[in-house]
Amino acid sequence: MYQVFISVDSHANALKISKHLVEKKLAACVQILGPMTSIYRWKNNIEEEQEFLCLIKTKRGLFDKLKKEIKSLHPYEVPEILALECSDVDDRYHSWLIDSLK
Repeated sequence: MYQVFISVDSHANALKISKHLVEKKLAACVQILGPMTSIYRWKNNIEEEQEFLCLIKTKRGLFDKLKKEIKSLHPYEVPEILALECSDVDDRYHSWLIDSLK
């Protein structure tokens, strides 16, 4: 199982991307958190923006396709796409995730 993190500029974009990924069966579930404040360096300036964080549940074999879909829908020039492999997952949850992605 992979937990993928992306941040987006609006709740509407978070919903759009999340629904698309679930409909395409690239994600079993996406949780949207926020708004949150992000402070970062971009093109030599310190920026402060309101963003929303999407927590995407998927499997390793779908990550490349998922990343491609995110990039095609994401409004940012350089979107945050971070993936963590989950090594200890409840068996029933893992089965649900795999079934959801078939």
